[in-house]
Amino acid sequence: MQIGFFDSGIGGITVLHDTLKVLPNEDYMYYADTINVPYGHKTKDEVKRYVLNAIEFISQQKVKAIVIACNTATSAAIEEIRAKYSIPIIGMEPAVKPAVKTKKNIDKRVLVTATALTLREERLQNLITKLDNEHVVDLLPLPKLVQFAESFEFNEQIVLPYLQEQLSIYDLSKYETIVLGCTHFSYYKDVFRKLFSSDVNIIDGNNGTAKNLKKVLEEMNSLDEGNGNISFYCSGVKVEDKAKLKEFNKLFKRLDAINEYN
Repeated sequence: MQIGFFDSGIGGITVLHDTLKVLPNEDYMYYADTINVPYGHKTKDEVKRYVLNAIEFISQQKVKAIVIACNTATSAAIEEIRAKYSIPIIGMEPAVKPAVKTKKNIDKRVLVTATALTLREERLQNLITKLDNEHVVDLLPLPKLVQFAESFEFNEQIVLPYLQEQLSIYDLSKYETIVLGCTHFSYYKDVFRKLFSSDVNIIDGNNGTAKNLKKVLEEMNSLDEGNGNISFYCSGVKVEDKAKLKEFNKLFKRLDAINEYN
């Protein structure tokens, strides 16, 4: 039995990358909804429909758990998915809780970046209301980062000016933690790092999701049932093209390089 990973596009590969370190002896299928990406500017009902269709396909592929490796998809559809399927469904949400709970300097703030849909959804708003008693959390949508990632645009000379422009209204010295609340954004940790001092935390929810998945599999007595094999699907079509598979491999290599850099 394999583990299903779902994202609107290639963002969830950043979560799968961390999961392979935590659970190397599992087999995986990765489903990218490339026909409908990006999700962030669409309505909640549209996203919900896309997600439910994708999960129905994934559930038929002999999976023992499904990871919704997409903050936007989780916020839009996780309740409906869990109500429909008996297998474990692991969702994601921006890492607001660790950012707020571990904040050390009372004068510093937390900046949560994500898609517009994630930021305005009730799920995140309720989380912030619950945790942010000191009103230190600011929200910033960065939709173009998703477009960059989906176009395999990782050129710093293009990405950095966009981030500088979007962050220009903020006093960056006031922030202790930057939350990357969209899995696509993790491809640009190294670019974010150039904009903030070394003592600023730049975090995502990827490792926490991987550890949560491991805990669920342990409770199921269902660990170490594979060999680290990964199959890729684009909106329900298995990827067999060697050039496309090579592109996916390049993403893993980029993430390896970013981790080494950080």
